[in-house]
Amino acid sequence: MDSDSEHEAETGGMFAEPTDYYPPTPPPTVESHTMKTHGAATITLHLVGHSSLEAHTLWNGARVVSDCFETHPELVRGRTVLELGAASALPSIVAAVLGAKRVVATDYPDPDIVNTMWKNIRGCELLVPDNDQDELSIVADGYVWGANAAPVLAHLSEEDQKAGFDVMILADLLFRHSEHGNMVSSIEKMLRKGADSKAFVVFTSYRPWLQHKDLAFFDVARERGFLVEKILELKTERALFENDPGDEEVRKTVTGWVLTWPKEAYRESST
Repeated sequence: MDSDSEHEAETGGMFAEPTDYYPPTPPPTVESHTMKTHGAATITLHLVGHSSLEAHTLWNGARVVSDCFETHPELVRGRTVLELGAASALPSIVAAVLGAKRVVATDYPDPDIVNTMWKNIRGCELLVPDNDQDELSIVADGYVWGANAAPVLAHLSEEDQKAGFDVMILADLLFRHSEHGNMVSSIEKMLRKGADSKAFVVFTSYRPWLQHKDLAFFDVARERGFLVEKILELKTERALFENDPGDEEVRKTVTGWVLTWPKEAYRESST
């Protein structure tokens, strides 16, 4: 008998928690995304039932950056793409469908989250193997922001490993204020130093009173030498969380930004 069982026996179970004391973990959910191309095909997206990392939500930023890639497929076609904090991996899947050379969807190395990304990838009928071994151009993996980049870069060809990714995606991650430095470090480590390399940062300030803290991400990026450009702003029909507090117009607004290397950074890397 273990110590907990002995204690329960001594007290007659007086302090034992009833079987329904804790609420059940919410079950996994399913969302869908309709593409603007490919015959308005629907991508089915599974999400974990609950995650302290917010991986149980299909965020507006993921939909908006996916639509952006469909409007401008040249942004990802034939290029290497890395997504941080992917959750459902929607933008990664869309990039692969649009012909990206190699896509790596990453999120925190929680087995449920990584397995869910794989489930969405394998369940997408629009993804066609790129060789006779039934290998897809897209993979899912765990990655902690700011950590050693080698395991992620290992998914690229030997030549591309040395250079890094052409495109990086950060969709609705900026509410993690304490992680801004690690996010930018990940971009520093894995975004290829080139004139056409871009990190797309798309987000909504779901807590309007903390919008200034969300935007502080770009101050960190500028301090590290990146160029920052705002590329889009749009409003959704309704806020993602309709009953949340704060200015509804802010909670409906999605903005998109691009981080690029300054010329001196990629000139130095080529010498």
